[in-house]
Amino acid sequence: MGIQLSDIEQAARNCLIQAGTTFRKDQVQAYRRAIAAERNPNPGWVLSHILQNADIAAEKHLPLCDDTGIPHVIVGLGEDCDLPRGWLAAVERGVAQGLLDMPGRPMAVKGNARERVEQSAGLYEDASKLSLAPVIVQQRSGRNLTLSVLLLGGGPEIRAKTRRIFHRRSMDHVLEEAASWITEEIHSLGCTPIVVAMGVGRSQVEASALMLEAMNTGNLDEQNEFERKVTEIINQTKVGPLGLGGSVTALGTFLKIGPTRASGVRVVSVRPCCCVEPRRATIVIQ
Repeated sequence: MGIQLSDIEQAARNCLIQAGTTFRKDQVQAYRRAIAAERNPNPGWVLSHILQNADIAAEKHLPLCDDTGIPHVIVGLGEDCDLPRGWLAAVERGVAQGLLDMPGRPMAVKGNARERVEQSAGLYEDASKLSLAPVIVQQRSGRNLTLSVLLLGGGPEIRAKTRRIFHRRSMDHVLEEAASWITEEIHSLGCTPIVVAMGVGRSQVEASALMLEAMNTGNLDEQNEFERKVTEIINQTKVGPLGLGGSVTALGTFLKIGPTRASGVRVVSVRPCCCVEPRRATIVIQ
């Protein structure tokens, strides 16, 4: 029969709920490492309770955070995958149902363009009115359809940056300057420890997409030398969990470097993902 619209809709629903209520295995392991390494009792207490909160959320199928986030969907489309007509609408319906069932926090703003910007017409009480962000489609090998949902909270978005860096033919310089943007913001984020998400591309759109891809594929158990370098820079701030000091301000870094062009400039997008992020889940439909 092949992939059915009902399969896609159910997968999108389940994927959103899993992303919003469950820590990934690498997140759990990163917190355990942080707890074992932290010698200051106050930040150690915070780290332990973040992990306990995640255990309760998973057990009771409750959101990890009151800010349940904006849904971002990445579709991995197998080159031999035969999709039914209306598959994207099925993804949207599944995401909407997931926002109802998780439940999501009602955050969708009513009104026309002016009213939405000014937030003058109020909010919808229905959590499913929250539109998902533009869907990213990636071609992959095989016949499968892969759905990934990421839920991005408001605090990290306020403190994310996309800028150009004159690279000076130095990878270290690019990483250090991008990390400095986070050190400027980390004191006011509040919900630390963070995971740094970073994309390096040729345009602002590409850099932002690569940053999202880094959040989607990054693994805190597998950090390369560049990711470790950024994490070390952030941890030197000693901001610590919830700003209480200590050795763990960042659990790790997710970095994705895309194609580059002949230029003295690299465009870099950086986001300080909060203590429950990146909230993500992936389901493969065969």
